[in-house]
Amino acid sequence: MIEIDRRPYAYRTTHKIEEVDVIESGLRRTLLRKDLRRSHLDPHGLGAKPEFLDDPRREIAAYTLLADADLGVPQCIEAGSDWLLLEKVDGVELWQLGELHPWKEAARWLARFHAAFINRPPVGPPFLDYDAAYFAIWPERARAQHSSVARIVEHYDRVVEILMDCPRTFVHGEFYAPNVIIGDHRVAPVDWEMAGVGPAVLDIAALAAGWGVAQRDEIVAAYGLIPTECLAAAELHFAMQWLGWSADWQPPPEHRRDWEAEAFGAAELLGL
Repeated sequence: MIEIDRRPYAYRTTHKIEEVDVIESGLRRTLLRKDLRRSHLDPHGLGAKPEFLDDPRREIAAYTLLADADLGVPQCIEAGSDWLLLEKVDGVELWQLGELHPWKEAARWLARFHAAFINRPPVGPPFLDYDAAYFAIWPERARAQHSSVARIVEHYDRVVEILMDCPRTFVHGEFYAPNVIIGDHRVAPVDWEMAGVGPAVLDIAALAAGWGVAQRDEIVAAYGLIPTECLAAAELHFAMQWLGWSADWQPPPEHRRDWEAEAFGAAELLGL
């Protein structure tokens, strides 16, 4: 006989997640069921992502693609057209760890992940294509909400050129610390909703965001050699993307950043 117990997941997420205990022959296994339907988001969740980026198939496709990659990604137990049943990894979110060692381990994981797909990235939808057209979306969206970045927008073609010259592979798309679970000898990225093909530097820029220059450089060095110009362009892209993301949404307090200041800092490095 199999017993199933379901309860809301304790941590804040964009989508509804339930913990599912499966008890069979006295053995308990805890899984996570993620509902990917936009129609079931609360008002905060609806504002968390522009509708044109929402596609429930994308995260399902990512877990399917990664199932045999031997990279420590949580196992997908089962999936429907708009839901996932995932292994619950025993670990903590990377952002809760203040010492650099696990962050550098995450960077080394990124290097392995990118290398695994550099010659065989997935092709076509539902994965995002981080191409010139995608990068060009964000400057005008950012300027519409923050007129202070107008000068950066005028020179943004250079940012797009740099990013398009950086090596491309399969990318997570939001490789921020809250989306990385650190377990016992395991790095387990979750929330593959923005997975796609694009410049590898996007993921390492997201991972190292928020650290001081010296610590950021250590994290980046654990990944490998990255041209300074590529890293600055990726940092500027993310700053402009978040400035233009949604007028109706703010991240939780512990993850908020001064994206305007970061945009101007990266622009200065690029001479814009």
